[in-house]
This record gives sequence, structure tokens and C-alpha cells, in this order.
Amino acid sequence: MKPPSGPARKVIPITPVAPGAADAAAEMVSLYEAQKKIYPRSIRGLFARWRWAMVALTQLVFYALPWLQWGERQMVLFDLGARRFYLFGLVLYPQDFIYLTGLLIVSAMSLFLFTAVAGRLWCGFACPQTVYTEIFMWIEHRVEGDRSARLRLDAGGWTFEKVRKKALKQFLWIAVALWTGFTFVGYFVPIRQLSGELLAMQGGWQIFWVLFYGFATYGNAGFMREQVCKYMCPYARFQSAMFDRDTLIVTYDDARGEPRGPRTKTVDYKARGLGDCIDCTLCVQVCPVGIDIRNGLQYECIGCGLCVDACNTVMDKMHYPRGLIRFSTQNGVAARWGRAQMLRRVLRPRVLIYTAVLVALCVGLLSSLVLRTPLKVDVVRDRAALSRIVAGGQLENIYRLQIMNATESGQRYRIGASGLQGLRVASDAEVEIGAAESRWVAVRLQIPYGSAPPGSHAVQFDVQALGSGGHVVEKSVFLVPR
Repeated sequence: MKPPSGPARKVIPITPVAPGAADAAAEMVSLYEAQKKIYPRSIRGLFARWRWAMVALTQLVFYALPWLQWGERQMVLFDLGARRFYLFGLVLYPQDFIYLTGLLIVSAMSLFLFTAVAGRLWCGFACPQTVYTEIFMWIEHRVEGDRSARLRLDAGGWTFEKVRKKALKQFLWIAVALWTGFTFVGYFVPIRQLSGELLAMQGGWQIFWVLFYGFATYGNAGFMREQVCKYMCPYARFQSAMFDRDTLIVTYDDARGEPRGPRTKTVDYKARGLGDCIDCTLCVQVCPVGIDIRNGLQYECIGCGLCVDACNTVMDKMHYPRGLIRFSTQNGVAARWGRAQMLRRVLRPRVLIYTAVLVALCVGLLSSLVLRTPLKVDVVRDRAALSRIVAGGQLENIYRLQIMNATESGQRYRIGASGLQGLRVASDAEVEIGAAESRWVAVRLQIPYGSAPPGSHAVQFDVQALGSGGHVVEKSVFLVPR
């Protein structure tokens, strides 16, 4: 039988193995690696100070904002029960969900832009997982000591001192976690009201969400830590799609540092053929995710810069130039560029496109907010009486209007209608609505009987704010029976 003509097919060679040899060579390999606890060492330096500055800034905003008042209400409140969202002077309703969508898109585009320019700065300095992990690690450091002390404590037996330190650490962790959960729920329930309900043990759902968010904070920042960044956060997985060789990242200058090796200050290391790296592993010890930056760019790196501080400390002690580990770009390290040359590469096509899209989105969102009319009107026909003849030979349709006052003061509104000859509003044409409130109003429209042919006729409701002059037009239909 002739083989089929055409291009040769690829085949996979199979080599037979004796059963005994296969069993002897067999090895059970697990695809899942047990978590190895990381004991980060504390370090001082420029980027460590910047990290703590961001911790202070983000937590000041998070914990203080729910307690601030705007007039007689909470400054920022997402009142899901009342279906109102208060943002400073804005009162938003579910119909304004487009603004939240726009804000999320702007945030995502900002993240893309910052990542293209400077890598994972968000992860290393402002991400909630990073911030709370840093807070929990600071508590651990203050209670149990630095890296070597914690290693000795965990390796030793359960003495009274170990139990005391572990219990105190857990108590402080739980306190921070519960306060964080309480503050988070305070963005959805007025926080002063929430504090009273919790003290009185009222509000089952509020208590549940305080405990739920507190437990999530306690587990993620106290125990899972870098595992969240490595395995749970999707950003670490797709960040490489936004990186290029001109993205600012934490880099190790292997041309300068290799071959690495220990030495003393007095040794002429260059005569021995050594690089600047003394292989002290301090950069690994301070890393919150436990990687060795000397192995090159890795997806686990969050760009916190602590290894830069650690290496610069060692370089100062050895009287070597700083910058063996530094924030640089791949092109910058390869071509030995200086800071000015790298900065010139910031305005490249990818960054310009991200910037243009971000600016367009911000302008569109801000323009929409500025031009937004603080008045919402919904029109619903009364299904109980679609059309009827009333006294005086008038044909009447009944509607229900929901008028929402999205301002910070009470407003008086005039209701008008147009679209048919002789159309008039037979009910009260003016209504008063309090600040940031909504009200359903029954409206009766009438026309002379026989003035319009049978069928559905388009009409418009014009609701005008008498104080501000703003108005909203909503369409509906007027039914004339056959």
C-alpha cells in the first residue's frame, strides 16, 4: 500500500520501556507547592519612606472620609437602601450609573498608563493588599522583633513568652481588621448610625459585613500576603502585555554585579575577577514576595524598591557606587543610559496613545458631570385607567411622574405638557420636593373630546425647576379610544 502523497506528517517517537525500569524511575510529582513562610527584613531608605508615606496617605483618606460631613449629611455615602449615592456635592441615582462606569474605565486606563511608564508602582506603593500587608508586618515586627528574632521565635518551643507575643500580635491584627471592616461598611451605612447600631448589637447585615470584610483583611494581610499577589490577583498575570523595554522597572545590573562573591572592603575584588555584588542576599531578605531580583524580571515583583534600598545600603558600606539594583529600563541597562536618556524615552507611541485616550475619557466624564441637570424625571402611565371621559366633555389620561431633586436644597417644580391641540394639565401643575429627595406625582392630562383622532399620540412632559431654571423633557403617549 503506497503512503499518501503530500507533505510529510510529524510523528511522535515512542520508546518502549520495560515495566520494571518504568516503576523504578517513576516519581510522584505534585503540581501544587506548599506555601513557604517569608520573613521579610525591615530596611530603611528612600523607597521605604515613600511606601510608608503612601500607607499614611491612603489610610488617612480611607479612615477619615466617612466621618466628614457635607452640610447635614455624610460627605461620601453609597446609600444602597435609598438608591442614592452622595459624592461631595453630587447626588447620584441608579440612572447615573454611567458615571461610575466611566470612573472605572478612567481608573483602568490610568493603571495601563502608569504601568507602561513605571511598571507596578500601584502594586508596590498603593494597592490595598500591599498597604495592609505592610501594616500587619509592622505590627509583627514591633511585637515579635525583626527577621532573625521571628525566625528564632517560630523555631522555638511554645514558651510563655512566645504565647504572649503571638496572642498580642493576633489581638492587634484582629483590632485593625475589625476597624477596617467597620470603616468599609461606613461607606454604605451612615457611619455614626452604624456605630450606634453595633454598640447596641443591632443590624444583623451590618454586623455580618463588618465581620466579613474584617475577616478578609485579617486573612489576606496577616496570612496569605504575597500569595494574593502571586496567585489571586490577575494583574500580575497580564502586566507583561503592558510592559516594553522602556518601562521603568526594578533591575539588577548583572554586567556590573557578576560574577558575584563575598569579600572584605580591603580586597581588590576586580583583581580577583569579581563584580560589585557581594552576594549578601540582603536584597532577597527584604523582598516582601521572597524573590531574588538578581535572577531578572519576574512576574512576582511588585516594584516596591525595597531591594534597591537594601543594595544601596550595602554599596555605601563597601564604598561602591550606588545603583547596582535600581529603577531603570531594560534598554537603559543594556545601553548604559543615564537618567536623562531614559526620560526622553517616556514619550513613546504606547504612552502617547494611553495618554490621549485617558485625557479624552477624563474630559468627556467631567464635561458630562458639569453639564448634568440635577433633575431626573420618569413617566409611567397609570394602567388602571388608560383613558376616560370626564365632566366637561374632556378626554383624560393619567400618568405618574417620579421627580428626583438631585440638588442640596429644596426645589419647586412646574409641570407642563405639549404635543396635542388643547392639551392641558388638569392636576396641580406645581410640586415642591426637598433636598436630595424624590416624589411620585399623579398628573392628569386632558384634551377636548373629539379633538384628536383615535390612536396613540406622542406628548412631552416639561418639568421645570422654578429656582434654578433647569428643566427636563420626557416623552410619553396619549391614548384616544376608538
